[in-house]
Amino acid sequence: MKFQVIGAGFGRTGTASLKVALEKLLQAPCYHMSEVLGNAGHVDLWLDAAAGKPDWDAIFANFAATVDFPASNYWRELADFYPDAKIVLSVRDAAKWFDSTQDTIFSPTIQQLYAGTKWGRMIKATIDDHVGGDVGDRDAVIAAFNAHVARVKEAIGPDRLLVFEAKDGWEPLCKFLQLPVPDEPYPHINSKEEFDGVFDLLRSPVGAQAMNGDGVASASVHDDLFKPG
Repeated sequence: MKFQVIGAGFGRTGTASLKVALEKLLQAPCYHMSEVLGNAGHVDLWLDAAAGKPDWDAIFANFAATVDFPASNYWRELADFYPDAKIVLSVRDAAKWFDSTQDTIFSPTIQQLYAGTKWGRMIKATIDDHVGGDVGDRDAVIAAFNAHVARVKEAIGPDRLLVFEAKDGWEPLCKFLQLPVPDEPYPHINSKEEFDGVFDLLRSPVGAQAMNGDGVASASVHDDLFKPG
C-alpha cells in the first residue's frame, strides 16, 4: 500500500477527526496512537524507534497515512523515508491546546493509569521527552508546541505541506490532496467528554493488556473511540 500522508501535528490538534477524514478520502487506514495500543508489538516497535532503530515498514504496513503522537514527533524521519508523501501539520491555538491536554493526554489521571507499564515507557521516550519532560509545565510545553510548528514550517516547502485546522473543514485538505470533497460534514471526534471512554478502556483488563504491548483483540473497542460526534 502506498504511504501518502504524514501528519506532523501534535495530539489534541484534531488528529482523531483528521484520521477519520483521511480514511474517508484515501479509502485506506490511517495510523494513530490508538493503533499503538491496538496492535500487538507496536509498543515495542516505537520503543525501538525511540532508541534510533525504527522499522517504519513494520509500523506502517497496511496504512496509507499517519496522524497524532507518537509519529508526529518523527515527521522529519518519515518525510525522508517516504519522500513522495505529503505532510499535514494540524494546529490550533497553543494555549487552548495545552489546556485540552491537561484534561486528556497529559492529565494526571492518564499518567497514573500507564505508570509502570511498557506503554508508559514508550510515551516518555516518544512524546514526553520531546516536549521537555514535564507535560504539566505550561510555559515549557506551549514553547515546545510553538517550536515544533515553526520547525515543520521551516523545513517543508509549501508544495508538500498543508498547515491545517479542523475548523477549516474538507476544502483545503481535499485541494491539497487533489481529491473530491465528500458530501458530508467534516468529522468531529474526541472531545474532552468523549475522552472519558479512553480512561474507561485503560482501566479495564483490555487496557492493561494493551498497555503491556499485547494489543486489543476486538476491533470494536478501537472503532468505538472513532464514532463521529
